[in-house]
This record gives sequence, C-alpha cells and structure tokens, in this order.
Amino acid sequence: MFLVLTAAAGVSDTIVTLAAEQLDGAEAPRRLSDHAVDIRFRGAVPEIAPIAGVDLNVVPEINRRKKLLIADMDSTIIPVECIDELADFAGVRAQVSKITERVMTGELNFEASIDARVLLLAGLDASVLQQCYDERVSLNPGARTLVQTMNAMGAMTALVSGGFTFFTEKVAAETGFQVNRANILEIKNSALTGKVRRPVLGREAKLEALNAFCAERGISAQDVITVGDGANDLMMIEAAGMGVAYHAKSSLKAAADVVLDHSDLTALLALQGIAEADYVS
Repeated sequence: MFLVLTAAAGVSDTIVTLAAEQLDGAEAPRRLSDHAVDIRFRGAVPEIAPIAGVDLNVVPEINRRKKLLIADMDSTIIPVECIDELADFAGVRAQVSKITERVMTGELNFEASIDARVLLLAGLDASVLQQCYDERVSLNPGARTLVQTMNAMGAMTALVSGGFTFFTEKVAAETGFQVNRANILEIKNSALTGKVRRPVLGREAKLEALNAFCAERGISAQDVITVGDGANDLMMIEAAGMGVAYHAKSSLKAAADVVLDHSDLTALLALQGIAEADYVS
C-alpha cells in the first residue's frame, strides 16, 4: 500500500516525516514533486491523523497505474458550472444556481432538473455560448498536464459531462481529451429553444460510458480512474478502480476511494505513482 500526500501549496519534508511516523513498516518516502510524496508501507491501513492543508490518501500497489481516465467537466476540469454562467447572461442565475446546487448534492433528479434549468434559458441568443466560453471558462490547475500525461502513457482519456457539447468540445480540445460526451442544447433561429436533445446524459449514462469504454479497450473497471465533484458522478466514482472526489460535495466524498480538497489535478498522477519528471504539458 502507499500513503500519498498531495497539496497544491506544497508538501514539506516536516509533513512527510509526521505522516511516516504514523505508518507501520514505512519505507523511505519518495518525492514525486514539490506537491506530492508517496510512502510505501506494510501492514494494516492505519487511521492517519489529518494534517492541515494536505490531502492524505491510501492507494493499493496492485494495478496502481490506470489505463482509462474519465472526468467530469463542470467544477472539476473547469472551475465553473456552465449552465449557471449561461443563466447569468439570461438574467436567471439565482434560480438556476439553486437548482444546480440541489442536483450536485443529490437532492434532485438530474434529468428533470436539467429540463427545468434549460427551459429558463429559452430565447437566449446562441452567440452567448461563445461569449460565455471566452469570458467565463478556464481550466483548473493541472488539468492539461493530467490529460496530456495520461495520453502519453497510452491511456484513454474521456471527458463525460452532464453539461453541454458546445463546452466539452472546446475544453477537450484545450486539454487533449480523446473523447468527449455531453448533452446537446437545441437551437433554432439562432436562439436556445429551452430544450435538451434526448437522451439526456446523466448519472447512469456516465456509468454506461465507463462500461462501454472498458469493453472497447478490453480492460476492466479496475483499470479506470474517474474524477468528479457532485452526485451526478456517483455511479462512475463507485464503479472505477480509483474513484476521486475532487473538491466535492460530501455525498460524493463518502463514496470515493480518494478525496482531494487541497490539491490540483496533477494529484491524480501522483496517486498513480507518476513523478513530475514524467509529466507532459
């Protein structure tokens, strides 16, 4: 087993020593980068005391390096919820954001909620989609490095979102995701109709995508690392060999193998034992 320490602000040698002292049969720590260290240990997994500002996660040694990355987009690969940003342009942000929050915590059915939210965008000029992307969408730290490095390792990388293809296509091109899947906004006469094309890509569809990609590649779910932040990601997080809750809602954290609250997305590489010397960006 490995204890992996990650933090965007850096992991000091003092912190590493403090963590190693809590392990039975700990080997010499291995520094993967300024922001990540792993420590191989033997014996039972101990209760590790929290260390402020550092993510501490235990991962198995067997099958540590993954062959497929599936990532959520909104609030995971990018820092915003695109539907909330579109709602801002439409003057209905408060209404839409309330629904989005309840969806992410698992209080509302995704399909019904996306219909309700998109309906509030009816009549919005389609040109606003590009404006929204240009003005509101950026990549979270480490996103491009994560995807490019896994591509270079020979892994498949897929962006699977409950958001919209207008945005996933552009984010995938920026980061290097080989595949992107999302929902399609219906547009007529250069304006949003307030409808989403069927079928809706939600929680179940993310799991279906995982299973389909595994079948295509001839791999198992144990070869997959998934990352997301909300209840819509729950099924793919539970199914994957390594399910990562990234700056996530509590319901997803409870189901995940790994919880990242203080790290950037390069932590997903550290979890697999990949050192900064092997990063591609």
